[in-house]
Amino acid sequence: METAGHLFWRAVLRGYLRGYHRFRVVHRELLPQRTPFVLIANHASHLDALALCAAMPLQLCDHVFPIAAGDVFFRTTAKAWFAAVFINALPMWRKNCGAHALQDLRSRLATQDCGYILFPEGTRSRDGVLQDFKCGLGMLVAGSEIPVIPCHLHGAFHALPPDRWLPRPRRLTLRVGLPLFFRDTPNDRAGWDAVTRICQQAVAELRVTNVP
Repeated sequence: METAGHLFWRAVLRGYLRGYHRFRVVHRELLPQRTPFVLIANHASHLDALALCAAMPLQLCDHVFPIAAGDVFFRTTAKAWFAAVFINALPMWRKNCGAHALQDLRSRLATQDCGYILFPEGTRSRDGVLQDFKCGLGMLVAGSEIPVIPCHLHGAFHALPPDRWLPRPRRLTLRVGLPLFFRDTPNDRAGWDAVTRICQQAVAELRVTNVP
């Protein structure tokens, strides 16, 4: 039942994105085909998680979990139900996000059949410009075999910026980069910072080569 529901929702979502936003994925072959992984991207719109979920291979629909802001998507029962059932989201409560919460997520990656969609900026950009990444990404993957797949989503800010409720029919283009590995990066503060810096540069470089 879970798979059927996710497949139905994914079909509806893909139809909407392709029809209304002319959504396309560049280098789709670089998207992960199996777990575990962490897929990262810039964050400027509530369309971001929907677009990345829609781009993922269908066989992973039950196993991909966007990390969503609990104070936004899980604030009410209705929002929490939508986020958990349709988007498969896991809440991250930003005010109480500590090392223990990130360690729990890291352990889940190592022991369960799952992958994450993560926006390392931590919140939506208010002007569409890429913000500095938070070091929590490094805490998830430093010293592990987990691949990080950098992406850049172009057009979401213009389609649905933070100050709008209804999306406009703007083209969305997702560009996928080569996976990054940090198995030899120390799992300490210096290592976390190195992961953050490398991943931010990878996402920024995808933006430079993006085509509207």
